[in-house]
Amino acid sequence: MTDLSPLDAAGVESAVESALAAFAAATTLDELKDARLAHTGDKAALTLANRGIKDLAPADKAAAGKAMGAARGRIGAALEARTAELEAERDARVLVEEAVDVTLPVSRQAPGARHPLETMQERMCDVFVGMGWEVAEGPEMEAEWFNFDALNFDPDHPAREMQDTFFIDPPSSGLLMRTHTSPVQVRAALERREALENEGRGIYVVCPGKTFRTDELDATHTPVFHQIEGLAIDKGLTMAHLKGTLDHFAKAMFGPEAVTRLRPSFFPFTEPSAEMDLRCFVCGGEDAACRTCRGTGWIEWGGCGMTHPNVLVAAGIDPTRYTAFAFGMGIERTLMFRHGVTDMRDMVEGDVRFSQQFGMEI
Repeated sequence: MTDLSPLDAAGVESAVESALAAFAAATTLDELKDARLAHTGDKAALTLANRGIKDLAPADKAAAGKAMGAARGRIGAALEARTAELEAERDARVLVEEAVDVTLPVSRQAPGARHPLETMQERMCDVFVGMGWEVAEGPEMEAEWFNFDALNFDPDHPAREMQDTFFIDPPSSGLLMRTHTSPVQVRAALERREALENEGRGIYVVCPGKTFRTDELDATHTPVFHQIEGLAIDKGLTMAHLKGTLDHFAKAMFGPEAVTRLRPSFFPFTEPSAEMDLRCFVCGGEDAACRTCRGTGWIEWGGCGMTHPNVLVAAGIDPTRYTAFAFGMGIERTLMFRHGVTDMRDMVEGDVRFSQQFGMEI
């Protein structure tokens, strides 16, 4: 019927009836698409007849156009109706075929968990960021000068010996795996001293990170552990500022009931120096037989003190104009205190069940 004339009323009607029959016979949307292309596509009889209107005499064009318009309208309406019917049938079939019985048991995948040391470190840093401090980081493989000399360690200090420190071959390289995060304090002071001198902005940095010592792995020691240290350099800083900072830190980590004390001690890089103790969170200092505090009522948390003038000089800062304080705590030790972890080996053995107890944050 490629030669159908737009003036052939019987032929047009026959083409329309053929299209309607094809649409009605289609049982799927794909079959309906094939029928649509066959009867309304570019090579369909009605399409070609509609194009032939332009070749008719002017007197015949109006009647032919009206007839073809009516025919195309009937086909379009029938196609739309049949499409709606087949789509409804398909949707009903999908609901049945793809139905899911939500009461059936399924295999459950355990939720993930971050390592508690990582989340603990972030939480500790957040406390100081909230006070306006900066977080500073440095290399884990460190120069001996930053790790010892700049921190006022004597050349024959025991901490320099091979039994305490991992040195990098060859021995003359002057490189080691840092034994604490204090080298980051020196680096931070060197980087910020210009702002301290020219702009009067004090240096307040907290330095978290991984450290290395030649310790045996047991319930309370590990050769690779984490520390967080702080350094404040400004005019007029005193032990009172240090005590206030650590009191706030302790309450943020262990609750408003946390009680601290400073006990005299010695560190090469601070003078005066102190150990920071927490009131025993098991017995509250009232049980002489307490195994946690051994009857003393206090638990050691970290070291602190006023930064030694020699350390400031090593960082290029005038100790007659500025004073500083520093402190440091073990992150593993903090985790043990805060959550009652009794064996440090649980933190490093990689058993996912340990991390899952803490979830995604602490």
